[in-house]
Amino acid sequence: MDGPILVTGGTGTLGRPVVRRFLDDGRTVRVLSRRPRPADDTTPYEWAMGDMRTGAGIDRAVAGADTIVHCATVGRRGDVEGTRLLVDAVRRQGGSPHLVYISIVGIDRIPYPYYRAKLETERLIEVSGLPWTVLRTTQFHDLIAMITEAQRRLPVTLSLSGVRFQPVEVREVADRLVELAAGEPAGRVPDMGGPEVRTHTDLARSCLVSLGRRRRVVPLWLPGSALNAVRRGENLTPDHAVGRGTFEDFLAARAGGARAPGTDPSPRTRR
Repeated sequence: MDGPILVTGGTGTLGRPVVRRFLDDGRTVRVLSRRPRPADDTTPYEWAMGDMRTGAGIDRAVAGADTIVHCATVGRRGDVEGTRLLVDAVRRQGGSPHLVYISIVGIDRIPYPYYRAKLETERLIEVSGLPWTVLRTTQFHDLIAMITEAQRRLPVTLSLSGVRFQPVEVREVADRLVELAAGEPAGRVPDMGGPEVRTHTDLARSCLVSLGRRRRVVPLWLPGSALNAVRRGENLTPDHAVGRGTFEDFLAARAGGARAPGTDPSPRTRR
């Protein structure tokens, strides 16, 4: 592999550690972003300004890439159309890069609009004619914490009654994506989940403790077919609990600036 690795969403929660892993391995990395490169950014990667919502700049971004790690999220239908624009740009270039896509456990079983779009995106990649690999993971620790922290102005903290999560460390997912990108195209690979299945109420309490907040957690029962599917555990993959870092490891590392177990000591940045 001599060409650059293009990382879409390379400035996001997952994209940043993916980019750092490739740089640590001595690879040439190109980051795709809608925005101009910040003046104070001295990270040794190429910067490609392009918009996956319109296709502007995408041809230049994919030019010469031998691998594309697709981490960008454009939102609902935007993921499908953005991926279509990406694939069309590759075809116009006449290349055949290995396309590695990050997806979500349970998108084929949970009738949530965003998940339907992710599933359609997977299918688009499968029939693209490009060599491809798709990895589905459970929710990142960051997302579970964000749900609790977004409620800081409320007198209580709400959790989803009857819902369990299996959160996974984002840097471990980055490790896996880099490993897959370096290998042969593998199609749909085994799912990746965190080491523990926990109730949302339990996770919310742990998050509050880490923040030093004394607040009651109130489970809230919400209706709907998507949440019914989640309550059945369709978002979980207990047979693939390969992640090592627990939610408490994540919270402790974030609070103290220490690295989470199972991750390397090289510097990381988060959105």
